[in-house]
Amino acid sequence: MRIVFLGSDPIALPLLEALAPAGGPGPVVAVFTQPDRAAGRGQKVGANAIKAWAERRQLPVFQPERLGEGEQAQLAALRADVALVMAYGHILRDAFIGTPAWGTLNLHTSLLPKYRGASPIQAAIAAGERTTGVTLMRIVRRLDAGPIADFERVPIGPLDTATEVEARLAAACVPLVLRALPRLEAGALAFTEQEAAAATYCRKLTKEDGALDFAAPAATLAARINGLFPWPGCTADLGGQAIRLGLADAAAAGAAAEPGTLVGADEAGLLVATGAGWLRLRRLQRPGGRMLPAGEFLRGFPIAPGARLPSRAMTALVEKR
Repeated sequence: MRIVFLGSDPIALPLLEALAPAGGPGPVVAVFTQPDRAAGRGQKVGANAIKAWAERRQLPVFQPERLGEGEQAQLAALRADVALVMAYGHILRDAFIGTPAWGTLNLHTSLLPKYRGASPIQAAIAAGERTTGVTLMRIVRRLDAGPIADFERVPIGPLDTATEVEARLAAACVPLVLRALPRLEAGALAFTEQEAAAATYCRKLTKEDGALDFAAPAATLAARINGLFPWPGCTADLGGQAIRLGLADAAAAGAAAEPGTLVGADEAGLLVATGAGWLRLRRLQRPGGRMLPAGEFLRGFPIAPGARLPSRAMTALVEKR
């Protein structure tokens, strides 16, 4: 089987490593990925993780700014049996999708049809889901709407951030693809149309999504903080400084207080009154500092009980269409 991989995010590295060994369902014969971009504080232009992986194995790497007839011809010349796509960042045209002998399959990090779109990992955690997964589907021109071949479930723990869940999803791609490719080769991989009425959509995130309204329930706020870490990250204004919040959960509520009021601390975190229950802030970061456990943070940034964290309107992360 000849596989061409299209992707630009390191979430695909465990799968690529699994496809690399001799005797596996590969080989991967080429990679399409985004052009080199400036990144980091120094804005140094460099290869992304997918390109670096391919170059270590001396595979052809294609980095078009857009996909046109020339790129389709390049794909055809590779004589690919199947193209696998994950977090690529380009829209694929029908002619390109249909070029490999057995078509083009996409890995999407949600249990479709829920959380189609650009931020499925963050959106699922922020919505309070306790299970997500990776879906393998055929690509069609509509956003994440193709028929489904298989999926792999992944749990979301109460103190998981997007970092931990993304790592689990990356690992889950391996068994999903390794059991699907032999069935595809044998003509036995069945596809089921998605239930369109159940579809939800999540957009690309912005820094403004890190706003918190403390009139919301503590569980809602904790899920949003965890889901949006590390990017874009939730913040709260404290003493004129934007404090970044890295981990939170809901705590048993004590005496009533205005939402946003700092009501004390326990062994695990800083406690904030909300519209329903108390929010426990477990990890915090001051500007220019490191993300620290709450106890360590408070030793260098003491906060008097009764201080208030101002609320800001929270944007919706998921919508129906």
